Amino acid sequence: MLRAMSDALTVFETIHGRVQPLEWLVLAPHPDDAEIGAGGTLIRLARAGRAVGILELSRGERGTQGSPEVRVAECARAAGIMGLAWRGQLGLPDGELRDTLEGAHALAAVLRAVRPRVLVVPHHRDRHPDHFGSYHLSKRAVHLAQLAKADLPGDPHRVGRVLLYQGNADITPNVLIDVADVQDVWAQSVLAHESQFSGAAISETVTPEIVERRRARMTYWGTMARVRYAEAFEAEDALLVDPLTL
Repeated sequence: MLRAMSDALTVFETIHGRVQPLEWLVLAPHPDDAEIGAGGTLIRLARAGRAVGILELSRGERGTQGSPEVRVAECARAAGIMGLAWRGQLGLPDGELRDTLEGAHALAAVLRAVRPRVLVVPHHRDRHPDHFGSYHLSKRAVHLAQLAKADLPGDPHRVGRVLLYQGNADITPNVLIDVADVQDVWAQSVLAHESQFSGAAISETVTPEIVERRRARMTYWGTMARVRYAEAFEAEDALLVDPLTL
């Protein structure tokens, strides 16, 4: 594992791949959140040759099952399965993710380092405080990352598009992505987080039934899109669509 430090503002850890410009970056409050909510889409993009990545905001150190050391190994294993170009961890405190100036500066510095075109963040309607806290933190960080006069390392970077992914709450998506062809690989990437998804069920998410439960949601959204399975996202800004593709 490699540590990257631009200056005293932030230290982030690379656990897979190398720091590079990314097409898509998914922010995960805890290890495994990105696989559950957006893993199929990332796998599709990676298979198409796009550089995609995940940034864990915390190491999940307060989780009931597993340890930070076990979970980082699981994250690296899942990254290999998915074909990610980069995976990193920011190391903000688990259970305390919220919009703070210090956290936003740290996240903005990472955004400048990996320069994502599309940023995917947890939905603000999620019931978990770390998830909706991550949403609000990301909004400030996206703003800071683009400011030429912000006290941050690296060149300013403007994220082109922000999408919200589904966690534990219902959402009203306006973007559906067909993930039927990558279901087997997606399931492998989720179950690579063995410490969370084996043994006793702790919650509706931390359960051995996680693949079955999430696939039920994918089936529902797939029905809406007339495909077998789909992942659901919400774009806060209007999408420009070529009518010839409809």
